[in-house]
Amino acid sequence: MAVILGLQEMQRERQLKFERRLLRDLSIEDMKGRIQRYFGQDLMDVLEEGYFDVAIEAYLLGANYSKFGYYGESEDDVRARSWKEEKFLTDTLFNFILYWREVTANNAFDEGLFYCCEGFVGEWWLDGFKTGEKRYKMKLH
Repeated sequence: MAVILGLQEMQRERQLKFERRLLRDLSIEDMKGRIQRYFGQDLMDVLEEGYFDVAIEAYLLGANYSKFGYYGESEDDVRARSWKEEKFLTDTLFNFILYWREVTANNAFDEGLFYCCEGFVGEWWLDGFKTGEKRYKMKLH
């Protein structure tokens, strides 16, 4: 007797398989290198997990939107589609860093911190977009 699955369950299962395959391409060393390039050693031990979470989410977000690039939309058009989610990730990372800086009594607010967060999320989004687009072109989705 076969198990009957709904369309949403099948789509979710396919999405999870796609994301698992994408995450195999990530390396922790690359993630740590980008974190240090954008944020330096500032509270690295405390914030490392948060950086990783946001980087992975931005990477997967870009990969999920890469299907539009595969079907002919430009990168800028696709990025405009996902700006709300990307902005949410940027704000989340920015507020997370500010919270931990405040808790550790290091109140030196860096005005460029938001732009660093924006660049960090944007770079991971672009990396995910390019990787996802390659996977679509090679029919590995």
